[in-house]
Amino acid sequence: MFRIRTYNKIAPAGLAVLKEAGFHVSADEANPDGILVRSADLNEMEISPSLKAIARAGAGYNNIPVDRSSERGIVVFNTPGANANSVKELVIAGLLLSARQIVQGITWTRTLQGSGDEVESLVEKGKGAFAGPEISGKTLGVVGLGAIGVMVCNAAEALGMRVIGYDPYLSVESAWGLSRSVQRASNLDQLFSQSDYITLHVPLNNGTRNMVNPESIGRMKKGVRLLNFARGGLVDDPALLSALDSGAVGSYVTDFPTEELLANERVLPVPHLGASTPEAEENCAIMAARQLRDYLVTGNIKNSVNFPDCEMAPSENGRLIVANRNIPNMVGQITAILAQEEQNILDLLNRHKGEMAYNIIDIAGNLSPEAVARMRAIDGVIMVREIKPHGTE
Repeated sequence: MFRIRTYNKIAPAGLAVLKEAGFHVSADEANPDGILVRSADLNEMEISPSLKAIARAGAGYNNIPVDRSSERGIVVFNTPGANANSVKELVIAGLLLSARQIVQGITWTRTLQGSGDEVESLVEKGKGAFAGPEISGKTLGVVGLGAIGVMVCNAAEALGMRVIGYDPYLSVESAWGLSRSVQRASNLDQLFSQSDYITLHVPLNNGTRNMVNPESIGRMKKGVRLLNFARGGLVDDPALLSALDSGAVGSYVTDFPTEELLANERVLPVPHLGASTPEAEENCAIMAARQLRDYLVTGNIKNSVNFPDCEMAPSENGRLIVANRNIPNMVGQITAILAQEEQNILDLLNRHKGEMAYNIIDIAGNLSPEAVARMRAIDGVIMVREIKPHGTE
């Protein structure tokens, strides 16, 4: 029986996935095989020798010690797309709020409290100060066409917007889901120069950090409205504040507010509400739990942030799982030990991701403890697991 430790309050539907599989689930488990977590910071956590996998019920994983986990052969999962609809709805709301001065109008209307019978006439008299354009017919630029970006594109197109998308790494799955009316930009400059509204949906890395900067703002339409519900570091805040003051950028909607951003009236600071719906929390918990269950029982990996996707149909025979550094002759050394053990390889799948490689090997019988020890001793091997029939170890 696998033991799972939970952090934070996990949606009951996610816990049910693990309990129905016969797993022991507890917030107090000292020696877990797996961890299921939402937002708790595990970076300073002492890693138990028993730990095999960590599943994050959400897309971000800054709260997980990924590098330390990789060194131990611990697979880290996230749940991309599970909260995509929730984030999409928040982005569409932000799009409308950026255009119509709705928040400013509500704030002003509340100041009329105490005006008695004059409220209606004061509202009519003052409403002109909060006029704003319709989004229909305007151009939306979507940077990043993953699960959320595709949904935003399709929703905006359905609202009558012209939509331009940019993603040099567009997946086949995303391409299939994208409306045929969405135009593909060949580069960011093309998207920036044509868009009335721009929304960011890319990860934060060395290539995307401060992608909105003085130079890129200079290539945008004057008065462009910018939305960032992805990562705060995508935008150079000092450059943005300067552009807001000059009118180069009309408004900025983000759920990554800072002290400096809060002081600017053209910034609409939203709490980090992208996944704060009961539907998103349940979807993330179920997806994370299923990935954790499938990995522990079958060795299959899907949506790992540190190891490659690697899936092979469950086997009634023995299964060997090996994680290793992506260097030459690893598979040869592993299969040589199997040959010495006179083990027949029924099926083998090898995948790699960056510096990490992962192998699923179905064999006819069980390995001796000595053979497993020899595999673990191979220079470059990080982890060896032997999964016996019916998902036992």
